[in-house]
Amino acid sequence: MNRMSAVAYRHWSASLVNIAQANTRRNCELAASSFISTISKMSFSSIQRPSALSNKCLSLDNINPNYFELEYVARDPLSIRAEEIEKDIQQGVKKPFDRIIRANIGDCHAMGQKPITFLRQLLALSYDNSLFNSPDYPEDVKRRARIILDNSPGGSVGSYTDTTGIEVIRKQVARYIEKRDGVPCDWENCYLTDGAYRGIRSILALMCAEINGKRPGVFLPIPQYLPYSATLSEFGMNHIGYYLNEEENWSVEISEMERALSEARKTCYPRTLVAINPGNPTGQVLTHGNIVDVIKFAHKHKLLLLADEVYQENVWDPKSKFFSFKKVTHEMGSPYTEMELVSFMSTSKGYLGECGIRGGFMEIVNLCPQVKATLTKALTTWTCPNTACQMAVSTLVNPPEEGEPSYEQYIAEKQGVLDALKERAELVYKALKSLEGIKVNVVQGAMYAFPQISLPSKFVEAAKAKNMPPDTFYAFELLESTGICIASGSDFRQKEGTYHFRTTILPQTEDLKIMLKKFKKFHDDFFKRYK
Repeated sequence: MNRMSAVAYRHWSASLVNIAQANTRRNCELAASSFISTISKMSFSSIQRPSALSNKCLSLDNINPNYFELEYVARDPLSIRAEEIEKDIQQGVKKPFDRIIRANIGDCHAMGQKPITFLRQLLALSYDNSLFNSPDYPEDVKRRARIILDNSPGGSVGSYTDTTGIEVIRKQVARYIEKRDGVPCDWENCYLTDGAYRGIRSILALMCAEINGKRPGVFLPIPQYLPYSATLSEFGMNHIGYYLNEEENWSVEISEMERALSEARKTCYPRTLVAINPGNPTGQVLTHGNIVDVIKFAHKHKLLLLADEVYQENVWDPKSKFFSFKKVTHEMGSPYTEMELVSFMSTSKGYLGECGIRGGFMEIVNLCPQVKATLTKALTTWTCPNTACQMAVSTLVNPPEEGEPSYEQYIAEKQGVLDALKERAELVYKALKSLEGIKVNVVQGAMYAFPQISLPSKFVEAAKAKNMPPDTFYAFELLESTGICIASGSDFRQKEGTYHFRTTILPQTEDLKIMLKKFKKFHDDFFKRYK
């Protein structure tokens, strides 16, 4: 991938500022159009130095040029516009709706999901030791909090822990993995991290070096999960996109991966394969056979396999089942049990949904001991994972057991969250499936649907006139008409000539029913207007 010019980057940044400052729908559409137009016209030749140097120590002509390639659009024009509308409503501006429904991001608690009591009690006790005297906290929570404090320097969660996390919690992680997979797990291969993505970044950072004069390449599924491609840009690595097969529930096709590999070898040195299961943004769950195919491909081409399995608790389709990549490699036997694999898990998804606490862990399998030691040394620059995230991991992997005081409430809350999400996954699928021009796969897992939408040619032309991808323009129309904020399929990449959008299943059930009703009315009127 070539690098964006500094001048183009300035235009890009200015477009984002214009969107943020827009105070009317028309102004925002113009600013968004400018933003998207700028992106499409950017020069990706070598960096063009501005003619005059800035008087700042840091300016666009002297910062890391890899930052110019970042594609992460969490602050995309739709999100920015949604925030502006929220402020308008708060200030009394009349809209055809009374609030924004954020169906564009997988933030569970922001959409009304209640925290699991056991975790919050564990946090409270660990941070306020006086609560140990309170009868309001069950003994099993107190016991777990004491174990964590006894294994924290100075008996305080305000102290630094080991770089890779508190040992007793890492051992809990290993037992969790052994129970899940029926395969031994060495606790010293389990690293606690500030969110799963901190672990992913640490592994990718190991692989930035050029080989034989070529940049390293990383296989990523398309539709893509945006932080991966952003990180590859930051690290100066090549994105090797392989398209998932939408017609087969977004399955992985080995022929497509071989095609991507053949193309990639012309410009980079392929080193790593990322598999996301269950999938984001597509909501699929890979079959056992599909996982076997991916493992064979990675082994054949000597690729480090990164298994992003943060949604493993989120499986809704009764015909689908989660299989960890580690478990399948052991079922396949030698030589696959010896292949290099790193898997990732998070407390942000599943039933905990604690996105802000940033809990996560990774298991490192069969890495070279010297490389593992180098990784551990590199992690010392981050000192240690935050202690709140480590306690969230402890709750995930070492929950109350049957017979303990907290067990019944914990199970009721956990199952309540999962049952509600399963109901919403079905509601979203059925509602979208019934709409004209929309084709959607069953929401097998994760927290998203990624339907394909056939947009009328009249609307496509109108979008082109505004210099917007048609699915982005559709999402803007939906937002302005209903207050529903979705993510445009163009943000995730997609096959040429197709249009999609991503919506979460996270709004609370009654809110979701209202959202889907509004969506249907908008969509029906939309097709009448443009067909």
